[in-house]
Amino acid sequence: MDYQELAEEALQNMRALTMNMHLRTINESLQGRDFVLRYIASQSDEVIPSEISQEMGTSTARVAATLNDLEDKGFIQRSIDRSDRRRIRIKLTEDGQKHVIIHSKEILETMEKMLAYLGEEDAREYVRITGRLAKMPK
Repeated sequence: MDYQELAEEALQNMRALTMNMHLRTINESLQGRDFVLRYIASQSDEVIPSEISQEMGTSTARVAATLNDLEDKGFIQRSIDRSDRRRIRIKLTEDGQKHVIIHSKEILETMEKMLAYLGEEDAREYVRITGRLAKMPK
């Protein structure tokens, strides 16, 4: 099998997919402010910025900018850690929680539409293959 030729075709398909509005919506939810909101919501307690940075695999400066934006929108609240006053703790506000619920529902519906478009067999195969690729060693 000529993997180079197949790789070129796969890259062309991936470029075309980035233009697909459904997939673009899903990709955007997996990064930036929506990722941060979903991460905070998934934790049972408040989080600290370095945890978010580590989970995102991005710089603390980028996380700080995202947190500033989320705070301006009223989605998060920052507070000083009582046990370590140098540490900032972050939690969702009620508006932030509502946003996460609504946005998560929209993303799930979008993914459902994409999988339904593929049909049962191809949808299961897509999920199997993406799961396998997600586990690919670095």
